[in-house]
Amino acid sequence: MNRGLGYINVGESFDGFVLIKESNRGVASNGKPFLTLILRDATGEIEAKLWDISKEDETTFTPEKIVKLTGEINQFRGKAQLKILSLRPSQPTDDLHVTDFIEKAPVDKEELMEKLTEAIFEMKNPAMQRIVRAFVKKYQEALLTYPAATKNHHEYVSGLAHHVVSMIALAKELHTLYPQLNKDLLYAGIILHDLGKLKELSGVITTTYTLEGKLLGHIPMMVEEIGHIARELQIEGEEVLILQHLVLSHHGKAEWGSPKPPLVREAELLHLIDLIDAKMNMLNRSLEKVKPGEFTERIFALDNRSFYKPLFEED
Repeated sequence: MNRGLGYINVGESFDGFVLIKESNRGVASNGKPFLTLILRDATGEIEAKLWDISKEDETTFTPEKIVKLTGEINQFRGKAQLKILSLRPSQPTDDLHVTDFIEKAPVDKEELMEKLTEAIFEMKNPAMQRIVRAFVKKYQEALLTYPAATKNHHEYVSGLAHHVVSMIALAKELHTLYPQLNKDLLYAGIILHDLGKLKELSGVITTTYTLEGKLLGHIPMMVEEIGHIARELQIEGEEVLILQHLVLSHHGKAEWGSPKPPLVREAELLHLIDLIDAKMNMLNRSLEKVKPGEFTERIFALDNRSFYKPLFEED
């Protein structure tokens, strides 16, 4: 059985079906056009170049198309790159579906929803609980299917819910260690902080940014919608303002996308929990693809560092 893209090594060959995630036209130094393809399957993705393309190639090899290819894995600027030896579109007789090539969360949707519901039941503040319930009811289907990002962390089916549930688990442990924390506020902030991505991102197949996402971003959109939902529910008071602040500040710094820095204890912790879960997701998924004694590929979102997997393992 052919190994998935996420597990093939430099020097190995690949022969199988993949999904085109991105396809961008370029012109080489010799004046001939080429395509830069981002190819993916359920285990990972890789860049490839298709040289000396025709007009037909440009219209054939487009995003969300399944293709059959053979190639070799080379290394270019510290990252694996696939050298295409042969390439053709898939045929109806191949009996393949786009969803066969999409990575999914390691936890099923039913369990994720159960964990979300448990967290909401634990909340004792009626205003925050009602606001969170309203959002989860309104966006339940999308929340349980959307990725958390286009790349870097939790960029897979149900990734957003997986991210939120993992953050809730972290918050629960931290509340035990620091009982002074307002658990209701922290839970509410965690569940709501990235829901704006349901409008910022296009979907789960070849995820891109929507026009709203490009022009506004998920943070301002969500801050506005919290106010809108609160007015619909006739909820007034400081809870609404503080929830808006948690969403507004959860990236931590202006250069990271937050219009305001965290100015409430739970806002600071929300930012840190978000960072921890995102970074651990990237690290765990990269490290599981290398053997002990090897380094991962460079991880752009982690200062372009390569991480070493120690030879020893825990008992």
